Amino acid sequence: MSVNETNPRRTFAIISHPDAGKTTLTEKLLLYGGAIHLAGSVKARKAQKHAVSDWMEIEKQRGISVTSSVLQFDYQGIRVNILDTPGHQDFSEDTYRTLIAADSAVMIIDVAKGVEEQTKKLFRVCKDRGIPIFTFVNKLDRFGRNPFELMEEIEKVLGIRAYPMNWPVGVDGNYKGVYNRQLNQVELFAKDDSHGQRAVPSTTGNVEDAAFRQLLGEDAHQALCDDIALLDMAGDEFDYDKVARGDLTPMFFGSAMTNFGVRPFLEEFLRLAPPPAPRRSSEEIVSPESDVFSAFVFKIQANMNPAHRDRIAFIRICSGRFERGMNVYHVQSGKQVKLSQPQQFLAQERTLVEEALPGDIIGLFDPGIFAIGDTLCQPGHEIRFEDFPVFPPEQFARVQAKDTMKRKQFVKGMTQLTQEGAVQVFRQPSVVESFVVGVVGSLQFEVLQYRLKQEYGVDILMNSLPYGLARWVAGPGLNPKALKGMDNGMVLEDTRGRPLVLITTEWQLNWVKERNPGVEFYAAPPDNAANARDVV
Repeated sequence: MSVNETNPRRTFAIISHPDAGKTTLTEKLLLYGGAIHLAGSVKARKAQKHAVSDWMEIEKQRGISVTSSVLQFDYQGIRVNILDTPGHQDFSEDTYRTLIAADSAVMIIDVAKGVEEQTKKLFRVCKDRGIPIFTFVNKLDRFGRNPFELMEEIEKVLGIRAYPMNWPVGVDGNYKGVYNRQLNQVELFAKDDSHGQRAVPSTTGNVEDAAFRQLLGEDAHQALCDDIALLDMAGDEFDYDKVARGDLTPMFFGSAMTNFGVRPFLEEFLRLAPPPAPRRSSEEIVSPESDVFSAFVFKIQANMNPAHRDRIAFIRICSGRFERGMNVYHVQSGKQVKLSQPQQFLAQERTLVEEALPGDIIGLFDPGIFAIGDTLCQPGHEIRFEDFPVFPPEQFARVQAKDTMKRKQFVKGMTQLTQEGAVQVFRQPSVVESFVVGVVGSLQFEVLQYRLKQEYGVDILMNSLPYGLARWVAGPGLNPKALKGMDNGMVLEDTRGRPLVLITTEWQLNWVKERNPGVEFYAAPPDNAANARDVV
């Protein structure tokens, strides 16, 4: 496959702390990309408009993203694949899996709050994976911190240098536009009475133009000239190789809510963002230019269409050409499967896909054979992509159906939501009427309860359990029931029958380890090649 065929793809994830404007920016990129003509502000609840990427009802009610949305559009000859991730830390597992499918990341920072806690964690994930990072400083329609202060904070807190691609024009947080450093051009934005629902017209010209000096006012014009001089003298040189290595982040300023600076960011980002990257498998490095088809499943979503109770497996194509109806080898089951209903998405709007190329994200109808991390490849050219890491849960609850007559729906719902990766589910030997659920954050319990009710018609009883650690156990001749020191713990099995224990504290875990020499304790299943990592 030629480079010309793979280059016009840009597949990226958007990461941020909650409420920094991630979903809003996603929607405005769709607006400027022509994928939608009227943006539904996630803030405009009274107008009953919601972000296109927030398709789940609970997302619309709460104004947050709890799932990763996959959105595609074409812009100036480039196929854009946006992976809009949950910002809330309780859904960091979903975010991490999504980042594995991305070639770059856009990090959104609130101009008033700077680098926040969840941003730090997600940045480290990108840094560890060598993903190039682009920074969008958001909410310039409000009073914010000095841009130089933000640059310094990014360097000190995240350990990466920032190169401003543009610069806000204005004084004391009252910004009127942005200055493009490459073009030596000021872009001023017209007043917008649509509250960010439509693309905003702008006026461009050279910073030296007398007309712009008059439009800006003497103070704002002089402040801009002084800032530009300081940046040119003391700032970093732009180095694309450093960007590709994750050592330098191109920095943009704007406001997603009012469309301030969104179009310049989109165009410059697509120019600089990397094309599809090679992927590591157990056998080889898979080049996107290879003619041999390969892909992996990074997300499963049940009930995207509540009327049909469907189940979609999202795959990232890594090499070769995907064609509708093709037969592929499913490595985990050892069987060939026909991919007959491939779809691309704009939230819940679907389009059948006839063909797709490396970097593209497509959804496959899943009858229940796929799992997160599965590899699909061309028959006769079997490979296996690296396993996804498993995150040890930190909060636990016993869950059962309130109405025993709805046990079938309850089991189906729990099974499907577990396969999605929404929660981790364990069984206590000899206990059949309930499950033990493990999560990273408490909001996952709320979403589980809501989705079981709305999508499966099941009300549940949920009782918290006093444990804080889960550890899988292994060892020669292991009998989990005979473990010593487990009076205050619980012995369980995961969905694949692997034994694990729930422990209250690290101190108790060490106490149990001392009394069980020869038993190994793992933060992830020991047969999972990608061991658990403390990254989010």
